[in-house]
Amino acid sequence: MTCPDCGHHNDTADRFCASCQAFLEWEEREAPAPPSPAATPSPPPARSPDPGTPPASRAAGPSTSVPPRPPTAPLAAPTTPPRPRTPPPTPAEPPAPAAPRRPGDRPERGPDSGPVPGPEPGPAGHPAPPRRPPGRPCPLCRTDNPYDRQLCRRCGAVLDTAPPPRRARPPWWRRILCRSDRAPAAGSRPRHRTWRRPRLALPLTLLVLLLAVWFGRSHLPDVFTFTRDRTTEPEALRPTEVRASSEAPGHPASAAFDGFNNRYWAPVNPGSGVGQYLEADFDKPVRLQELLITSGSSVNQDEFLTQARPARITVLLVAADGERRTKTVTLRDQPGQQTFAVRGSDVVRVRLTADADFGIRLDRRLAVAEVEFFGRR
Repeated sequence: MTCPDCGHHNDTADRFCASCQAFLEWEEREAPAPPSPAATPSPPPARSPDPGTPPASRAAGPSTSVPPRPPTAPLAAPTTPPRPRTPPPTPAEPPAPAAPRRPGDRPERGPDSGPVPGPEPGPAGHPAPPRRPPGRPCPLCRTDNPYDRQLCRRCGAVLDTAPPPRRARPPWWRRILCRSDRAPAAGSRPRHRTWRRPRLALPLTLLVLLLAVWFGRSHLPDVFTFTRDRTTEPEALRPTEVRASSEAPGHPASAAFDGFNNRYWAPVNPGSGVGQYLEADFDKPVRLQELLITSGSSVNQDEFLTQARPARITVLLVAADGERRTKTVTLRDQPGQQTFAVRGSDVVRVRLTADADFGIRLDRRLAVAEVEFFGRR
């Protein structure tokens, strides 16, 4: 077949041009059928003279005399039908002339071709010629194609399915500063990124963070303090001086800070202890984190109910610069230690004032067995 676009001569079985990859024909050609023998007119057979005609009549005919044919017996009817005559085979279409080949070209191979012959050994003292790569089988119809074709000669499928060579990946700093916007090659699929590399978002984010740090620089000490509170273990803080609003005989204010829970502080007047307080001073400013209170006169249940117990206490924190902060804590009516989160920086004085009581009677006094402070200096 001759390509109508470039004029290249292809094999008869090719459907795509080997030179320009164009489609050669849309339907197969049909060879013209030879004329049927039945359609050829045959000359009429010569008629024999009737034997009943007199000789005079026969003499009156043309001058050429035909010798009389001896009488023959009538033919019997055939017992079997005559066999139909087989038409002669249709002559095949002559193959198109092959394209001229240059020296060294590899001949094209069809699907029924044999194995690829190896290179012949060269003469003595000379290396053997390089071996040509084998043909490319079509991934769809498995037709063997020459190695220099890009489309299948029969179905037109793409033969060059090898992935493109991978390029060396540049370092991370070059990928950020010198980002390439080159489009991917034809036939390749770009790698999917779950997070797109920002162009303006990264500088804007850094600028916002810097502005936040600049305007929030006054709160940075609190941030560092909170971090240290979470990462360091608090220690016991011992006050250097303690006092109370009033003290009953045998129950001084120091009994609430001596570390023993079988001794307690009580005000001088029995009955309600609302408004009575305990106060502790520190020689150096401290960072207060926790407050432990043991209410009642003892941790034993039978002795715990013999005196009144605080139900609600207001904690006043005084800083070194005179700043005051208050927090109210609510206690449970049960023996033992109760822990409360009370935080303050640069604390030099703590006051605990009773706001409500449990078990108030005229013969009972408000009792606090122990008060402890925890934090860091």
